[in-house]
Amino acid sequence: MKLNELSPQIGSKKPRKRVGRGVGSGTGKTAGRGTKGYNSRSGGGVRPGYEGGQMPIHRRLPKRGFTNIFRKQISIINIRDLTNFESGSIVDEAALVSKGLVKGRRDGIKLLAKGEIDYPLTVKIHRISKAAKEKIEAAGGNIKVT
Repeated sequence: MKLNELSPQIGSKKPRKRVGRGVGSGTGKTAGRGTKGYNSRSGGGVRPGYEGGQMPIHRRLPKRGFTNIFRKQISIINIRDLTNFESGSIVDEAALVSKGLVKGRRDGIKLLAKGEIDYPLTVKIHRISKAAKEKIEAAGGNIKVT
């Protein structure tokens, strides 16, 4: 089988309905919109969420919770992610972004302790868990919280 021999299964692709193309087509004249009324006019049709005057669902359901508009977006990385770096290298925000471990500009990066490391690294990061700090220091590395 070659790529140029591939084709969709018979009956899986239907031709699009061409409306307003003469009475003989079955969808001529009014183009399947019926006669008169708001939905038959151009630009007609109800807005999204409108339920014909009934109280819309987004107003019937109760509001819950609270959204903190001052929330900080912290990127999480683990010690197992630092195995991409060589021994003695400096791990900072720029290095993490270049390796693809952190995506986009956030409010900070936090290092967590999942995984093991057995060689020293210099870690310059915004936040670090106590267990992760102990593991880095046990491997001979040092931490600078910025």
